[in-house]
Amino acid sequence: MGMISEFKEFAVKGNVVDMAVGIIIGGAFGTIVKSLVSDVIMPPIGLLLGGVDFSNLFLVISGDGNYQTIEQAAAEGAVTINYGVFINNLVSFLIVALAVFLLVKGINSLKRKEEEAPAAPAEPSEDILLLRDIRDSLKNR
Repeated sequence: MGMISEFKEFAVKGNVVDMAVGIIIGGAFGTIVKSLVSDVIMPPIGLLLGGVDFSNLFLVISGDGNYQTIEQAAAEGAVTINYGVFINNLVSFLIVALAVFLLVKGINSLKRKEEEAPAAPAEPSEDILLLRDIRDSLKNR
């Protein structure tokens, strides 16, 4: 079997396609969560804390000047610790982790329901049916 046909067989297997779809959906979900955190969740939290913009919280460890933004500090060659960006990313991670937890919990509960459902009684084999007939005829004697 040639390398191209082996690759084709590998690529069209259901698991590979499912994984690719999961990665694409995961990337889109990550973008949505990032927007949720930076555009919806963090602004009200920053407002409650006195109008702080978390994405621009940083500490200058090397460089002179009073920088208003991370971009301004980077443009002038200052070295910064961007802890506000880290806080945003941490909140994003927690939201994604919660979503994955809820998804796995839902799947596990569905699996448990399937396991708890009683299995349909199996049809008795011909041997069992024959033995039942013999038992019934012996009872009738």
